[in-house]
Order: sequence, then structure tokens, then C-alpha cells
Amino acid sequence: MRGDKARNLSMRISYQYRLKPNKEQQKIIDKTLDMLRCQYNYQLAQRFDWYEQNRCSIDRCPLVCHLPELKEQPTKYNQEKSLVVLKKERPWYKNIHSQVLQEVPRRVEIAFDRWLKGDCNGKKSGRPRFKGIGQYKTFTYKQFKQHNFIGNSLKKFAIGGNPQAATFRKITLSKIGDVKVIVHRPIPDGFVINTVSVTKKANGYYVTLSLGNKEVPTIKPDFNADNIVGIDVGLIDFYVASDNTRIAAPKHLRKAERKLKSAQRRVSRRNIGSKRRKKAIKKLGIKHKKVADTRKDFHFKTAKQLLSKYDAIAVEKLNVKGLARTRLAKSVHDAGWSQFINILSFKAVNAGLKVIAVNPNGTSQNCSSCGHTVKKSLSQRMHNCPVCHTSLCRDLNAAINIRNRGTHDLHKQAQSMSSQRSH
Repeated sequence: MRGDKARNLSMRISYQYRLKPNKEQQKIIDKTLDMLRCQYNYQLAQRFDWYEQNRCSIDRCPLVCHLPELKEQPTKYNQEKSLVVLKKERPWYKNIHSQVLQEVPRRVEIAFDRWLKGDCNGKKSGRPRFKGIGQYKTFTYKQFKQHNFIGNSLKKFAIGGNPQAATFRKITLSKIGDVKVIVHRPIPDGFVINTVSVTKKANGYYVTLSLGNKEVPTIKPDFNADNIVGIDVGLIDFYVASDNTRIAAPKHLRKAERKLKSAQRRVSRRNIGSKRRKKAIKKLGIKHKKVADTRKDFHFKTAKQLLSKYDAIAVEKLNVKGLARTRLAKSVHDAGWSQFINILSFKAVNAGLKVIAVNPNGTSQNCSSCGHTVKKSLSQRMHNCPVCHTSLCRDLNAAINIRNRGTHDLHKQAQSMSSQRSH
């Protein structure tokens, strides 16, 4: 990597803390979210109106034709300019910070463009939907001053000399005031706060700090390319490693299904619009959040366990979205492979280690000893090679193939980097 490119890179992480707003601050946050929801729906409707007025189903025309005058397309910039008029016509929108309001046109543009143009990979999303009451849950301050995190010296967080203890601090949110926040872990040295997002969840309010550091993480000095392991993720075992270690799938959703079913029935029995129904919905949301948090905690602990033993980890580049459309969808979502791989990759970058994604084609069918292709159905759990007479677990055979491909890709990357340095 050249020096001029390295200077432009930076490292970003996000820390989320629990907010403890008082009743008045809760009302302000709820009202802000509802007003932003109305503005989001209004600006999305503007885009839909423009699309319907300018679209044409005719793909050919005669030599002489009269085209209608096209309407001006709503963009992020002219919708941001309309916010000035909005505050004059509806003065109550002055109670929302200008940067928070400017985030709405950006979200509308992202949702609309993904529908018509697609993302960076060309994959299109579905038609954007209008948000109902309670569906707009986050707003963001794009700029944040460090001294607004009251009592935060970025080094000393806890009271009584215990750096691990969680304690109350205050964060100054414009138009809301000084809000209590539970600081359960300190901000790492060298990181500064870039943006602040406030989110309403089923069990309360949270603040997410987007932290930036200009120092780019590098590979650790004693990195050993031979200390590599391949892991094959699955539904019976969460993963099987090439060293024959495995972790059983925890199945968090399956274990909580009985309680979720009971909570969902309680919601169905309540009258629509009643306070008892709102309470039941809140309890159901808390139960779902507990399942998601338990799964995420398992992913973090599993990733740490792997990274503490190996310098490089090879994984399959799976099409999880495609697998989630099969009849195994519930089990695939319950496993959370995509979240685990993202966490593993993120933690590896921070530790100066590597996660290598390899081609998954044939990892289960090819023999890890001789390379002979042995066709077998998904129900066949043992790999028996007729050529070299290797007999081992199907998942272990796949993990060894993944490690071999990862080793090949890692050495190939090292050779390309050394050739670039020589030139």
C-alpha cells in the first residue's frame, strides 16, 4: 500500500450505550421521531409522484411525436432546501436540530435509488414503503462536539478507580438537553466521536457513537501465515474447524419459540388500539430483542475464541440470502452466519489478523486428501473416498478443503504484495 493512499484511510467503530432520559426527554424524543416519520413519508411521496408522472410504458414512437414536459426530479439537495420553507409553514419543526432533519432526505434517496438503480453491486431492493406509527426509530447528529459528552475525558470513565465499572455520565443532545447515559466501557485511546445516533428499541433508548481513528490497523508483527484454520458453518454444528474442533448450534430462536408463541398470542387477544395491546407488543418486542442479543453475544465470544488461537481464518463465501429462501430459512436465520462472519472479520482487522473468504463450490464433494469428487446428498453425513479410502465426517472434510483454499489464497496475496514492493 502506498503512503499517500494510507493517509486517506481511517478506522471506524461504533459503541452503543443505554440512555436514561427523564419523562420530558422521552416525550421530546418520541415527538421528534414521529415528526421525522411524517417528513420521510412526505418526501417519499414526492418521489413516487415524480416517478408516476414521468414514466412511460411505450418503448417506441412515430417519426413525429410530442413529448410532455418532464417534471423536476426531487433530489437530496432540493429536498434539503425545502426544509427552510417547512420550518416557516410548520414552526414546530424548529424544535428539531437542522442536521437531524437533513438526514431524512438522505434516507429517502438511498431507499429510492436502491429500488430503481440498485446498490453498489447492482442488486435492487423492493419498492420503499411508507413508515407507520412507531416504525421510524433512529435519528442522527452528523456532527458532534467532544465536550458535549460531559464528564468524558476519553480515558477516565469509572468512579472509584475501577475502569471496568459501568457508571452514569451525561451526553448533551441538541434540542433535547443533557441526557443520562450508562457508560459500560470506555472509548479507546485515539478515537474521536464523529456522529451520534439516538435509537428507540423495545426496552428503552440507546445512543450509538460512531468513533473514528486516523491510524490504519496493520498486520501484527508476529503474524504466522501457517497458523490458519478453516471453518465450515452448519445448522447441526455451528461450525466445524479443520482441527476437528466443533461447536454445537445454540438454536436461540428454537429454544425461545414457546415463550414467543405465548407472547404473540397475548398480543392477538388484545383489542387493536388499546393500551393493553401496546403493553403486550412491547413485551413481545423485548423477548425478540433478548433472542437477538443472546445470538450476537454468542457470535462475539465465538469469534474471540477463534482469533485467540489462530492468525488466519478461512471461511466460505456463502450466499446466505439464497439459503434463507429455502425451507431451512428459519434455521439459517437462527444461526446468523452473516452476522458472525461480519463480527469475525471486524475483530480480525482490529487484532491485525486475517479472515479469508474462499469459493464454496465443491468443498463438501471434493476429497481433502486426493481431490477426487465424491458426490453425496445432504443427508449423507460421512465422506468415504473410493480412491484413497479416506473416511471422515463430511463437515470436517469441507473444513479441511476450506483451509487448503485459504492457505493458497493467503500465499498468493503475499506474493503479489512482495512483487509490488519490489517494483
